Amino acid sequence: MHLTMEGFLALYFGGPQVAWNEYSQEALSQGLNPRSEWAYSGWASAAFAEALRIFELHERQVGMLIFQADALLSCAIVSHPEDYRALHRALLKDFYGDLLVQYGFLGDVPVLGLGVEDARVNSMQELRAAIERMRADWADFMGFMAEGIIGAEVVTSPVYEAGPFHLQRFITGLSPSEENHMGEAILRGDGTVEYLKTYRLSAAQTRRAYLLKQLAQGGWSLERTAEQLKTTRDELIVRLRNAGFGYLLKEHVLKAAEARLARR
Repeated sequence: MHLTMEGFLALYFGGPQVAWNEYSQEALSQGLNPRSEWAYSGWASAAFAEALRIFELHERQVGMLIFQADALLSCAIVSHPEDYRALHRALLKDFYGDLLVQYGFLGDVPVLGLGVEDARVNSMQELRAAIERMRADWADFMGFMAEGIIGAEVVTSPVYEAGPFHLQRFITGLSPSEENHMGEAILRGDGTVEYLKTYRLSAAQTRRAYLLKQLAQGGWSLERTAEQLKTTRDELIVRLRNAGFGYLLKEHVLKAAEARLARR
């Protein structure tokens, strides 16, 4: 996952490819350096550590969807139950978005779960049918809860091939109004998932990545990018400053844009 984050940063935090006059010498020579993002280790949540300790591991379990309240934080999948059992507690060493900590301050949340109404069960056959319905309903509900990654369109980038195995990284569409995830996967040539791990971007990370994506698509031209975003060049400059990218631009460019907006 550390390599995935580095790949994510390299993909969207590369910096200008054209020496536009507005950009600082630092931006033109070093790009968006240093490239860094904040994340939290699973150990940051005592509740998460306790949950992993007491959760039942199923006989054929090969992965887990990790939720904090109703927010999907991460998806972890391996190819064999023995591999998952060996790596189950290692989920605490992975890193997660800020919702892991933010949602920890919410206090009690409603219990999510289903049950069987024993008054309607009068035989083993009815009990078996009720349990099958419960499991199907729960699977549908979890699919709905994880729609942000399961049903999302993703952009993939191949990284490495070794024999029949392919390592690829992926990221969702970076729409600021939706949840967004990035991750990596190792696939066999037939499409079998050998390993998959995702990371949910925070709202701030999504906004920053979205801005950089728009800049990259606009060839790092401020005028072209502002037109794509249906805003003005000055408003885009201030938006970049507010997102923490003010150092990319020359000081006089920033001040001139701020002054023009202040005179409106």
